[in-house]
Amino acid sequence: MDVFKRSVEILKGIGPGRAKILAKELNLITFRDFLFFFPYRYVDRSKFHLINNLDETNIDVQIKGKFLNTKIIQQKKGKRLSGIFTDGISTIELIWFRGFKWIKENIDLNSKYVVYGKVNWFDNRPTIAHPELTKINNYNIKKISGIYPIYSSTEKTLKYGISQKVIRVAMHNLIDILKDELSESLSNKILSELKLTSLKKSFYNIHFPKNDAELTKARFRLKFEELFFIQLQLLKRHSDNKAKIKGYEFPEVGDFFNTFYKNHLPFNLTNDQKKVIKEIRKDLGTGSQMNRLLQGDVGSGKTIVALLSMLIALDNQFQACFMAPTEILAFQHHNNLKSMLNDMPIRVEILTGSTKSSIRKEIHEKLLNGDINIIVGTHSLIEDKVLFKNLGIVIIDEQHRFGVAQRAKLWYKNKFPPHILVMTATPIPRTLAMSIYGDLDFSIIKELPPGRKQIKTYLMGENNRLRLFKFIREQIKIGRQVFIVYPLIEESQKMDYKDLMDGYESICREFPLPKYKVSIMHGKMKTEAKDYEMKRFLQGKSQIMVSTTVIEVGVNIPNANVMIIESSERFGLSQLHQLRGRVGRGSDQSFCILMKGKKISKDAELRLQTMVKTSDGFEIAEVDLKLRGPGDIAGTQQSGIIRLKIADLVKDQEILQLARSYANILIKSDPNLDLEENKNVRSELNKITSNKKIWNLIS
Repeated sequence: MDVFKRSVEILKGIGPGRAKILAKELNLITFRDFLFFFPYRYVDRSKFHLINNLDETNIDVQIKGKFLNTKIIQQKKGKRLSGIFTDGISTIELIWFRGFKWIKENIDLNSKYVVYGKVNWFDNRPTIAHPELTKINNYNIKKISGIYPIYSSTEKTLKYGISQKVIRVAMHNLIDILKDELSESLSNKILSELKLTSLKKSFYNIHFPKNDAELTKARFRLKFEELFFIQLQLLKRHSDNKAKIKGYEFPEVGDFFNTFYKNHLPFNLTNDQKKVIKEIRKDLGTGSQMNRLLQGDVGSGKTIVALLSMLIALDNQFQACFMAPTEILAFQHHNNLKSMLNDMPIRVEILTGSTKSSIRKEIHEKLLNGDINIIVGTHSLIEDKVLFKNLGIVIIDEQHRFGVAQRAKLWYKNKFPPHILVMTATPIPRTLAMSIYGDLDFSIIKELPPGRKQIKTYLMGENNRLRLFKFIREQIKIGRQVFIVYPLIEESQKMDYKDLMDGYESICREFPLPKYKVSIMHGKMKTEAKDYEMKRFLQGKSQIMVSTTVIEVGVNIPNANVMIIESSERFGLSQLHQLRGRVGRGSDQSFCILMKGKKISKDAELRLQTMVKTSDGFEIAEVDLKLRGPGDIAGTQQSGIIRLKIADLVKDQEILQLARSYANILIKSDPNLDLEENKNVRSELNKITSNKKIWNLIS
């Protein structure tokens, strides 16, 4: 049996009972789980504190002295053991709430002890609950002093006596058992070039470092290792896909593309757009399937890039498919494409859930015989009945709204899978993109098209309410429309719903009929009602839309130039940025007003100030990453969420870049890892891919 799969119950001090608790509370089941159970912080055990010098800045302290007395004290609920401990100058109370019978019986008032634990303050007096006790005679200065690991724990692990001391003893035992099993996983070339500590030494020093220098080396080695194998896996998958998955070759850039480019472009392309189109053209000419992620902030011109990519497919006698997550968005894309291609012999149709049966049947036939060049639609496009004569490229808008299985269905519409371009208006920090979408090629559009004005963003409190109403009237007077958005959070739906309805009634009183018309939209409404209200606002039949965050991503309403976000401190940065992007679609100056409560947290203040300071989605995404971490940003539905053991995508960006560059060099020079010098890497990668749980990698 693989020694790494052995149960933790056989380690010193664990046993079957504690093993069950460790499995349930900390997901520590095997030797491997325990080995990768890294300390979350370290304390310096070389120092001894004097009791009268303690203050509230001291967290973990170590004191030498003896007990003056111990006694069991009756409390309202149960009992506690109290021990008065002195360092010869002052005293401190040591407290135990459980297991104290054994402790009382074994404390020797005539012996000196080393006490170690966390200081708590009560009535300006320090206490330590459940301290570690070591008799001076048994205190091994070499083993205990110096840098000391602190591991995560829970109430239950502490209740069952799984103290820091128990974990450290078990960890010592584990590393002793595994000392001959920790074989090297990196090539000699990487080890020597980066001057990395051996794997065996790194594991020992991460758990039991002798000094700061050894700890730093161990951390770097293990962080690099973790990130290197993640990047290697992603890059290898990318390389294998390029080699194995054939795609249609589009050698021609012909009349459709050139005519549109010369005569019908609505504006001059930005440098970013030109760069992305070159990348796509290159992909389409390789004979391998394109799998590219296009990131572009709201209003950056991704649709034009998508259209030009589809025209290359048409120039090569292939069809194109444009998939949107909602009907409203699908109709918007359909109308935009038709208007831009109005003077060209290109047939563009739309297929959604609401398409009538007779029309649906006709579309199915014309797709199959090739009469339709571009089809726009929703999930309806992936139905088995929808067949193409020769589907060459698929554009997926707001890709995170479609599951992997849904996207994969489009692959089987042809002999070879079509080229895939997925688009998102959610800016993703580079480090996160490398780790979640590292097996895709990805392009970024940062520049906004010429003439597009920056949205002016202001932060206001309740005392500015009347001023805000005046501003709304002024904007409506000159023919503009206004969004007013309220939060809706599942945990407090009732309260939020009340807030929304109170806000709606307040707006209706302030902006009464017949002069003003107010629409409302929220998650409790039926789809038909939501569509009706949205269309009413789209058509300019109402001037104000009061809504929760259900308002559609990407819906283009050029006339709506004011976004007011109520209780803005309750929104995440990404959400605030997406909401702000609902306005600013036209040529007029747009505004975003962030209304905030009286008392808000530091993080909330930083979010709101970031929104006021910048409109750069990528800068906002970086701040969001620092505040929330990678998992929350990626979203729980993303298949690529990474749960790292020791590395941190925010703090370790340089190590990630280094790891990716080494992984990239390796894949380019030895794609299948066949060379003898890479046998360690190949062996470790095989372990990872056969049991992903080992590294908690991408699912």
